[in-house]
Amino acid sequence: MSAEALLDAARRAGLRIATAESCTGGMIAAALTDIAGSSDVFDRGFVTYSNGAKQDMLGVSAVTLAAHGAVSEEVAREMAEGALARSAAGLAVSVTGIAGPGGSEFKPEGRVCFGLAAKGRDTFTETVEFGAPGRAQVRAAARNHAIALLLKAATRSP
Repeated sequence: MSAEALLDAARRAGLRIATAESCTGGMIAAALTDIAGSSDVFDRGFVTYSNGAKQDMLGVSAVTLAAHGAVSEEVAREMAEGALARSAAGLAVSVTGIAGPGGSEFKPEGRVCFGLAAKGRDTFTETVEFGAPGRAQVRAAARNHAIALLLKAATRSP
């Protein structure tokens, strides 16, 4: 599930990729752009840490944020769909979560919501509970999971 394998698969599929990141703060984009030649696949990344940035840059609805909170599959869906709509990409992933420290009884540390939007496909969302191994570990796990989601989508026929 390496970034290099993702780039190769996206090239073969003729896909460009966009990212919409909150708790990972650009780590997915960095993993992709660390690889020379990635510019033919990676279109752009949106780092939308605040709710205002999610709204301004990705078109996430204030109503959705108020009803479900930033760490929700509903917001992850709107983030991924917003990145897809605001880019030249055919595939977009979003990540929003609580890397820690902290969290609450209802939204614990280590909860991360993902969205995956692709042209001509229904948007996929999921929530993964990474636990509380520490901020750096949650962020790295979220990055790796997002890359795996993108790789699976890039190798799947439409």
